[in-house]
Amino acid sequence: MRLDNGRESDNVEDRRGSGGGGGFIGRGSIGIGTIVLALVAAYFGVDPRVVLDMAGGGGPASVQAPQGPAQAPPADDAQARFVSIVLADTEDTWKDIFKTANASYVDPKLVLFRGATQTACGTGQSAMGPFYCPADSKVYLDMSFFQDMQTKLNAPGDFARAYVIAHEVGHHVQNLTGVSAKVSRERQRLSEVEGNRLSVRVELQADCYAGIWANHANRTRHILEAGDVESALNAATAIGDDMLQKKSQGQVVPDAFTHGSSAQRVRWFKRGLESGEPQACDTFTARQL
Repeated sequence: MRLDNGRESDNVEDRRGSGGGGGFIGRGSIGIGTIVLALVAAYFGVDPRVVLDMAGGGGPASVQAPQGPAQAPPADDAQARFVSIVLADTEDTWKDIFKTANASYVDPKLVLFRGATQTACGTGQSAMGPFYCPADSKVYLDMSFFQDMQTKLNAPGDFARAYVIAHEVGHHVQNLTGVSAKVSRERQRLSEVEGNRLSVRVELQADCYAGIWANHANRTRHILEAGDVESALNAATAIGDDMLQKKSQGQVVPDAFTHGSSAQRVRWFKRGLESGEPQACDTFTARQL
């Protein structure tokens, strides 16, 4: 993946060093007794409004609270620089796409943290994986997840990591376009199973948007190298609901899917990658996912 000369984003906030001087406060931890929350540790893009509202049942958690002005990552932190460059690339891509639609794209912030941190959606924890909070328009990332991708999910590679970030930015696009608010209202009148099915469509659209980013970034900045697409498809396969359920409980329960099967996630990422058009990502009216 060719990113060496890419610009870095100004929208990365580093909270990893905010633990000193009273930087931690006690908050209720997220209960992990249910199957859904046990699976969440391996999910990408989990909706914090679904998970964080279930907080409680454990002991107090150490939570990183931002202290003073937002801090940028150290200049010599190669992994943080990679995240910053990928975020900047998504900014450039979506600004161009929104401009074509005569709209303005507002950049999200991306927060690097360790362990746990405060968000406008509640307490975010590393076990949730990367997530987007629509209430503060921020992506939250504990970079230890990248190591988990390699060792636990067998999904290594820079482009697989970039896919994770682009997926979360896809949720930001949904927030800007009003999809997140509509889905939140719709969930209130749905049963759990129906709500899960709606969540799958939300997540698959974010996968498609990640593919759109890859399409535009490669056409304009030629970022892809041999094996990159396969790396992202491998990551999408590794975090399909069916794959995660098989690993965690030995069986597949489709009604409990919240992100889509491996085949669905691959299909929608490829649809965005091949088309480059947001209109191709309408998962909500698609008869077949």
